[in-house]
Amino acid sequence: MADEQVEQQEQEYDLNKIKLLPGASEDGTAASFQILEEDHTLGNALRYMIMKNPEVEFCGYSIPHPSENKLNIRIQTYGNITAVEALHQGLDNLAELCTVIGDKFEEKISAGGYKNTEP
Repeated sequence: MADEQVEQQEQEYDLNKIKLLPGASEDGTAASFQILEEDHTLGNALRYMIMKNPEVEFCGYSIPHPSENKLNIRIQTYGNITAVEALHQGLDNLAELCTVIGDKFEEKISAGGYKNTEP
């Protein structure tokens, strides 16, 4: 039964999507990650959400080369949480924000009362 759950989880999530890059601090307060198949769209939004966390000292991202779909993100915390925890919190907060925006959009579309013709 446990093997089936692992297989199902692997189908739902790409376990190789995010990689921890070499060079993380021993205490876990600073680390770099690589996110595959992503670009500035996620990078800037995720950097913004992570930097809103008062426990985060620094967060920056880069695209190593324009022809590669890779996003590198560096997180440094003050020490109360790890960089991995900061990344998880940032991803969760960004997903929650996207859900709220989607719900509000659907609500406004359903309510109608908007112009739908070009000027």
